[in-house]
Amino acid sequence: MVGRSRPLVAPLILAVVVVLGLASPAAADAPQSLAAEMVVGDEVTLTVGRDGVVRARETIVYEFAGGRGFDRTFVTRTRDSDTRDRVYEIGDVRASSPDGGPTGVSVSVDGSRTRVTVSGDRPLNGRRTVVLTYHVRGIVTPLGMRDELRWAAVGGWRTRVSTARVTVRGPVMDGSINCFAGPLASAIGCAQFNPDHTRTEGVFSQNNLLPGEHLTVVVGYRAGTVAAEPLYAKRRTLATAFSVNGITLGTLGALLALLLGGFGVLYLLHGRDKRAVDKHAAEGDRPAVRGAEFAPPDGVRPGQIGTLIDEQADVIDVTATIVDLAVRAYLLIEEEDRAATGRTDWTLRRLQRPVDDLLPYERLLLDALFEGRDSIKLSELDGAFAPQLARVRSAMYDDVVKQGWFARRPDTVRSRWSTAGIVLAVLGVAGTVALAVFTDLALVGLAVIIGGAALAVGGQYMPAKTARGATVLAHTIGFQAHLARGEAPEGIEGPQRIALFSRYLPYAVVFDLVDKWAKTVEDAGVQAEGADNLYWYEGPAEWDLSKFAESMRTFTLATSGAISRTRQFRSL
Repeated sequence: MVGRSRPLVAPLILAVVVVLGLASPAAADAPQSLAAEMVVGDEVTLTVGRDGVVRARETIVYEFAGGRGFDRTFVTRTRDSDTRDRVYEIGDVRASSPDGGPTGVSVSVDGSRTRVTVSGDRPLNGRRTVVLTYHVRGIVTPLGMRDELRWAAVGGWRTRVSTARVTVRGPVMDGSINCFAGPLASAIGCAQFNPDHTRTEGVFSQNNLLPGEHLTVVVGYRAGTVAAEPLYAKRRTLATAFSVNGITLGTLGALLALLLGGFGVLYLLHGRDKRAVDKHAAEGDRPAVRGAEFAPPDGVRPGQIGTLIDEQADVIDVTATIVDLAVRAYLLIEEEDRAATGRTDWTLRRLQRPVDDLLPYERLLLDALFEGRDSIKLSELDGAFAPQLARVRSAMYDDVVKQGWFARRPDTVRSRWSTAGIVLAVLGVAGTVALAVFTDLALVGLAVIIGGAALAVGGQYMPAKTARGATVLAHTIGFQAHLARGEAPEGIEGPQRIALFSRYLPYAVVFDLVDKWAKTVEDAGVQAEGADNLYWYEGPAEWDLSKFAESMRTFTLATSGAISRTRQFRSL
């Protein structure tokens, strides 16, 4: 079957090719017709007026091969410097034809080039003559003692130009008379140039210009003969977009004033805190003990102190609250035997006692830890109760406002300022891009970005304590200094001494003094005869208070790690 089918293939392919060829002769001829088109002659007459405007009459003899028109392209924008371009204006363009050529005209600007499109209403073949008239502004340049006209009078064609001729008429020529052929910046002289005997007219010519090549003419005049007024436009580059001018300097000055004002506000707010701290530090720097009774500064609890100091509900504040709940007998911490389990872990057991004296955030934390259970391993907290902890965190912020230490929640204040700063910075980025593309005022947008970033960063410092909060902070700093010294009150012995030092420990956790103060608790336990455990912390078999400092250090690190690995507390 395959052998018998082969004779049919060749005739079938031949038939398809013939049909396609007959059906679309235009498609086959189109590339050839475009290649066959050319400019037979392009003759330009430039008349230079004393007002600096050059009026042009261009006679084009074009060889058509099925096309409806052509494009005549002028180079109307060139680089003058890093900050500006030289601009040439083409205007009042009109077209006519004595022999039925196209006369429709449209003008478009594409970057550095102005395109004049001449079109007709039907395909044309053979030679047609089209006469373009237009004026050019900005091609005369003052050069000290003379003025110079330099213009690429012929060129920018997509086809070959057989004959190019330019005639320049105007005032008496004085100085350079020259012409160049080839690329736009070519230094190769043209074929011929001749001024007449009156030197009011010069003729320049060149044959066989290739596609894209130009015939550029240069004529000099005595200075002042022609109103030489070059035209310039700013270059849209990074250098110009971010240029310094009156507007950008004013904007940057205003930004500087705002930043200084913002720093002044922060100084007034936080300077007040410092002044209050300095005033009351001496009063707060004393042992907070009255007889055998433990008395923290101003009755402040560990979680509250942590939030007051840095205005954030940190992981360590929650850890200190857990230790404080144990010390106050709301839960028991049991260290597991590592030799038996193969890992370091603790069991938290809830103790049955009224919770009426707990603050809202403490009650929420206690409920979040157990959720109806009597006990839970610390390792089981890892990532298990983020929603409840979010509520605890919120309650801690509410509490410092309720205590009168802050007028508003610190997290809300930070969030509002930071959000406003981020939005402002994003708008600044969009504005900078737009201003850089269309204007030279991009520094204004950059100033907005800087202002937004400063607002976002400064927003972290905007929460300010009230006068009452600053006073409590002063006592807190004094209490911290007392714990840092590790001083032990005299006259308290035995179990009371251990209990007293245990009550200090949660505060030491907040102040990052847990190693030092746990060692103090350990020493007190060693001195107390027969003390091998604490009422709130129990170790495994063969454990005694001589190991408490290491156990406490490990417990606080493990607890903070378990909390911080929950999604809600990654940012704490």
